[in-house]
Amino acid sequence: MPQPTEAQGAPEELVGPLERGLAVLRVMAAGPELRHRPGDLARTTGLARSTIDRVATTLVRLGLLRTEGRDLLLAPGAAELGNAYLASCGLPELLVPHAVALADALDESVSVAVPDGDGVRFLAQATRRRAMAISFRTGDLLPAERCAPGALFAARWDAADLDRWRARRAKDPLDTGFPSVPPRPASPAEEVEAAFLDRVREARETGLAVDDQLIEPGLLAVALPVRGPDGAVVCAVSVVSHTSRHSAESLREAALPPLRRAVAAMEGALAAEDVPGAGADAAPPVPAPAPAAPGASGPALKEELGSGFLQSLARGLDVLRAFGRLRGPVRLAELARLTGLPRATARRSLITLRHLGYVREEPDGFLVLPRVLELGYARLSGLSLPEIATPHLVALVLRVHESASVAVLDGDDIRYVARVASTRIMHIDITVGTRLPAYATSMGRVLLGSLPEGERAARLGRITPEALTPRTVTTHEGLDEAVAATAERGYGWVEQELEEGLRSLAAAVTDGTGRVVAAVNVALHAGRATPEESLAALLPPLRETAALISADLAAVGRFSPVTTG
Repeated sequence: MPQPTEAQGAPEELVGPLERGLAVLRVMAAGPELRHRPGDLARTTGLARSTIDRVATTLVRLGLLRTEGRDLLLAPGAAELGNAYLASCGLPELLVPHAVALADALDESVSVAVPDGDGVRFLAQATRRRAMAISFRTGDLLPAERCAPGALFAARWDAADLDRWRARRAKDPLDTGFPSVPPRPASPAEEVEAAFLDRVREARETGLAVDDQLIEPGLLAVALPVRGPDGAVVCAVSVVSHTSRHSAESLREAALPPLRRAVAAMEGALAAEDVPGAGADAAPPVPAPAPAAPGASGPALKEELGSGFLQSLARGLDVLRAFGRLRGPVRLAELARLTGLPRATARRSLITLRHLGYVREEPDGFLVLPRVLELGYARLSGLSLPEIATPHLVALVLRVHESASVAVLDGDDIRYVARVASTRIMHIDITVGTRLPAYATSMGRVLLGSLPEGERAARLGRITPEALTPRTVTTHEGLDEAVAATAERGYGWVEQELEEGLRSLAAAVTDGTGRVVAAVNVALHAGRATPEESLAALLPPLRETAALISADLAAVGRFSPVTTG
């Protein structure tokens, strides 16, 4: 989407480093390339290479970017910027359960989207598992004229909105600026406009909109608006299908009755919650992970990194993330309190964010806008657990020079979902997808020990442990004790029970709710060191790695489910 520029009246109090840092994040998030070199970023953004280096240093230190050799990549921590909008608006928490129920009832995919300028941005999807699946991601942006919700939102456009839409279409007639949709076939601009305005008029008259293969051939959708307590359209809900299952008319007939009921339930949820930004005045606190402590991105980091660290960029990002702590509009004084920043500093950041289209000032405070999702959220929301964990496993292996893995509980087994082997001549030969008995592995005991007491007892009760080595625990009583000890001490330790000579140490990986969802381990030959030496050398970096994976998983998975790959 086009962004404001200096030529469009940049305010005098604009925070330049914040503007430049957000420009780098937009480039990192856009287009098909996952990796970017600093020189390429300089050419794309028009910034000096020295400026790019300082921005990159700051964003890497803050956990929004990461490095692989000379390449820069988006880091899962950048998802917290989008999380701030999703938490502040409250829509995923309130509406997604109803979208999931509708998808289950119809056996079709259901999406929730909000207006973003002359585009439509997805907030959530409840998808069906099929060969031809609908796969938009949270944060993806579509042109208004190429999807059903767009006609609903455009029904309330004024002349200025239409002019902006025409200008965007004239500049980008093939929709190359919307990477989530296929390029548009070349068509006369007059035909495209006439067809869109016809759909807008129909949406205004009927209160619904139909997408008959506007995004791509075969894709169908029917959408209804969801209104807040004040009657304003807050978002749109679409039922999405394929021409192999429906025609546009049959989808409309089949989906509309349950879709109307779902919308009524959603509007009831908005009214009951009294959601700010949907016509309400209150701003209840949002249950969310605590933001960084005041000053965490301030003087200490500036002193550590010197001129390479852009403190004003870090502070501006603190202000943006702080929106996620409250629902709806937030006053300047509250943002200053949440970030620990002087009011004047927070105000300059807000002026910059408003100029760039990320926040809007309202009578009762500042409101964060869905455009924030363009800062990498769509790309990050699709990450799997292996993709999140692997960079941390690489760092761990480089640090301890032993193989490291991540596994999940799968029945009575563990299943490896990520692994990085050491470069030693003698190393543990296990691949992703390998299954091993949970009772005889350190990761298995961590995962079994994390289960609720009743479920743990039932699971252990049906396991019949076998002697894999002379050291394997083979009694139910012994296994119960080993799992309980693992849970109590907070890490797993297995000494040559799975295989002679194999020692393994494991720690839990948790999601944003604190629930254990996986385990990470280090495996090595028992002859390299005594048990005490191995524990002292490996447990601290292993726990640090588990904490880093857990933090990234919490950021990415707060509003978008993370698959195990």
